[in-house]
Amino acid sequence: MELNTQIKKYRTSMNLSQEELAEKIYVTRQTISNWENSKSYPDIHSLLMLSSLFNISLDQLIKGDINIMKKEINQADLKKFNHYGAVYTILLVLFIVSVVPLAVFLGVYGLIISAVLFVIAMYFALKLERYKKDNDIHTFKEIVAFTEGKKLDEIEKNKEIGKRPYQQILSALICAIISFIVGMIFVWLLKSYIFV
Repeated sequence: MELNTQIKKYRTSMNLSQEELAEKIYVTRQTISNWENSKSYPDIHSLLMLSSLFNISLDQLIKGDINIMKKEINQADLKKFNHYGAVYTILLVLFIVSVVPLAVFLGVYGLIISAVLFVIAMYFALKLERYKKDNDIHTFKEIVAFTEGKKLDEIEKNKEIGKRPYQQILSALICAIISFIVGMIFVWLLKSYIFV
């Protein structure tokens, strides 16, 4: 990695202390220190400000660090994807397991709590779908490759693209069945325990 030495080199050539540089690009002195010691990377906004301040191109500033930065960005995306997936799974399981007990013991309030859990789970499901769309991952194989930090080669990608229409139909069918079952549970609960 060369970005740390580049920042330090250009900072010292301009006779700036870490604190003076930090003031000019609106970060803390500790942030500058972390960049120069390779403890963290500047975000894109900070990189643009640094290149402007040092009067050099972004390419000159980051030199050979582009691949490292791409890898860090991919790791951040991967962590978010896995986090949203875990939260969604936990909320969905919690909803399925708790809907009947909540309705039995709390009545209408239990159904409201279940509905709130379901809505939050769907929010995280939408976030996952957005990540999948942004990273062009749709099939199970593509998702597994993404979570391992890999990409499919061109032939494998084309095979997976061919599977997408069938998987979309299957996904729609599964969602319809789950929605029907959840709806029937709510109707049964309403008839059995609330309107007794």
